Amino acid sequence: MNIRELAKALGLSTSTVSRALNGYQDVNAQTRQRVQDMANALGYRPDAGARRLVRGRADAIGIVYSAAVDNLGNPQFLEMASGLSDRLEQDHLDLLLAVAQHEGEWSMVERLFRGGRVDAVIVPNTFVQDERVEQLLEKGYPFVAYGRTSTHADYSWFDFDNERGSHLAVNHLLGLGHRRFAYVHAPLELNFASQRHVGFLAALRAAGLDCPLSYQVSGVNDRRGGLGAVARLLALEAPPTAIVVDNNLGGVGVIRGLMDAGIRVGADVSVVVHGDIPSDTLLPGMHVTTVSQATPYQSGQTMGDMLVRVLKHPEAGPYQVLRQPALIIGTSSSLCRN
Repeated sequence: MNIRELAKALGLSTSTVSRALNGYQDVNAQTRQRVQDMANALGYRPDAGARRLVRGRADAIGIVYSAAVDNLGNPQFLEMASGLSDRLEQDHLDLLLAVAQHEGEWSMVERLFRGGRVDAVIVPNTFVQDERVEQLLEKGYPFVAYGRTSTHADYSWFDFDNERGSHLAVNHLLGLGHRRFAYVHAPLELNFASQRHVGFLAALRAAGLDCPLSYQVSGVNDRRGGLGAVARLLALEAPPTAIVVDNNLGGVGVIRGLMDAGIRVGADVSVVVHGDIPSDTLLPGMHVTTVSQATPYQSGQTMGDMLVRVLKHPEAGPYQVLRQPALIIGTSSSLCRN
């Protein structure tokens, strides 16, 4: 099926069909929709190279990750990318993943834009103060941030209510009688980690409690870090009865470390983890209590919608979505026995 055959089936000129498929406003909306419906029905796909030349666009969205951040090995990242790619495909947009090995993330982002390889980007793992967001705003490049920064009024972002998530975790454990808490968290330069940390401490203060620094383990965002955190916490004179972990990979490491030390998770120590536990994690018989969010696939789909709107209707932005978390109670939390 080529464009001439499609035009013949519609009874339209090839130029009208071409302009309709490329979204030109001089073709009325009803005709554009008719052309698109027929193209879908007949399985017509425009030539990507020719389309880019005509429109002056790359028809691609980029995500740049630092090689220092372990995302490509995280099943939740892959699920998010799948949802994002599926949504972008509906608008004939490709997803380009790039890893910054020896240069800064911003340098690579700018190179992608200047080289005409992307039309917009997603900014992942946002920092409290984020150079990438500041530079994108200054340059006027289209983007959606996967997370907020300290100043987030003037750009499009998708995020979760991280402070509320920590309140849910702490209040659940308080209701079970726990008073001696530990907190294991990712680097606080990351905005999600900063927000969850603020929410954790605020929830404790509201109950008249504190979490001494010796009970807080920072810089943990993978399984190995979670294992190391457990060793530190169990060495305390009075180990915690409840542990909150602000990310799923660190949470897997914490639970694995407790089990390896002979600690009964959910009986001797309660654990609540932000984020769903990957399905490939070997925690037999363990249903972890989690601060759950929209599935990564759904998050990817939502960001895909936002990116399409940013490109097609930038004047209506910024587009901002804040999802609310929910507490999913499992077997890793129970009444305090001390």
